[in-house]
Amino acid sequence: MTERYDEVSSGIVLFRRENGDVLFLLLHYPAGHWDFPKGHVEKGENEIEAAKRELQEETGIDDVQILFGFREPIDYYYRTKSGRISHKQVIYFVGETRKKDVRLSYEHKGYEWLPYEKALERITYDNSRKVLVKAKIFLERMGIIKPK
Repeated sequence: MTERYDEVSSGIVLFRRENGDVLFLLLHYPAGHWDFPKGHVEKGENEIEAAKRELQEETGIDDVQILFGFREPIDYYYRTKSGRISHKQVIYFVGETRKKDVRLSYEHKGYEWLPYEKALERITYDNSRKVLVKAKIFLERMGIIKPK
């Protein structure tokens, strides 16, 4: 049986390299949580196009290289503003940028570029933490992060 979702979004676990370190971008949402850039897949878009568009809309970053071989879906339920329970899927990709400056949209109240351990602590939700753990393992296998 195929799972049915009320909403499908996609996002990017975005990183950049600085002085030999890998830093991950987290956004601070008005509701108070910290998470990756993400948003709805619109009609006519594929998942990667949607993730890149959302990244640009939410952060101003349009220079991103998606690292193929990582596609991590998560799903969860949440209550909409109208009080309805919605089942949502978010598909995450890993992307690298050279850009440091972030131009936040109205949808967010802050951001931070953090090394892995601090990003893992800052992320609010367990399912997003698990995505970051899997992204780190993927980046280690690619030789971008040195295993400790």
